[in-house]
Amino acid sequence: MNLTLNVWRQAGRHAEGKIVEYKVKDISPEMSFLEMLDVLNEDLLHAGQDPVAFDHDCREGICGSCDLFINGRSHGPEKGTTTCQLHMRKFSDGDTITIEPWRANAFPVNKDLSVDRSAFDRIIQAGGYVSVNTGGVPDGNDITIPKEIADRAFEAATCIGCGACVAACKNASAMLFVSAKVSQLALLPQGHAERKTRVENMVAQMDKEGFGACSNIGSCAAECPVGISLENIAMLNREFLVAKATSNNLA
Repeated sequence: MNLTLNVWRQAGRHAEGKIVEYKVKDISPEMSFLEMLDVLNEDLLHAGQDPVAFDHDCREGICGSCDLFINGRSHGPEKGTTTCQLHMRKFSDGDTITIEPWRANAFPVNKDLSVDRSAFDRIIQAGGYVSVNTGGVPDGNDITIPKEIADRAFEAATCIGCGACVAACKNASAMLFVSAKVSQLALLPQGHAERKTRVENMVAQMDKEGFGACSNIGSCAAECPVGISLENIAMLNREFLVAKATSNNLA
């Protein structure tokens, strides 16, 4: 396939960016989207130009690094798929593809298509963990958990933290990400001890980072590559209301 790429180029966080048009030729339909970008960068390097910066790591759809906005959609046109697992057979010869970074104040652009998502790390550091000294690794069957609860916790835990929910939301809200982490730990007995302080601290950090409010449009869940449910946001809201109503923290 021969394609036209409209790629966002930005030299640094405080530099002005713009869309630059590139042509790529002889792209195999079996290539992944990132492999196609590798071809583009090889062409740019051979021409003595600066390659396009983009984030990637495992390229197996599990690390959440490959955060790209493709033709106006988080991770591209295929539902339930990360950018690295999106294949070029989803496009046609002669197509024009617009590639942009995540758009959110809390995700500043590092360079080109690479954004700083450390805001998510700080939210997790605020409370997305269980601070229990467990000693040695306990047996998996030591604490019995009903299968329905275990399944719900596992589904919430599948969030890869890619930020597609933020990019898809008109308010740049991080509620789906935060709710998945809160729900995962609130459902499990190991997380009950810090249940109230966890949700208070994580929501406070989310607001501090500058993410927008949730308006229940549902675009976050629609674009999530691993199918995190909106039910987690409902659970987060319940957890937060209970925590605030019974908390000793008057701040």
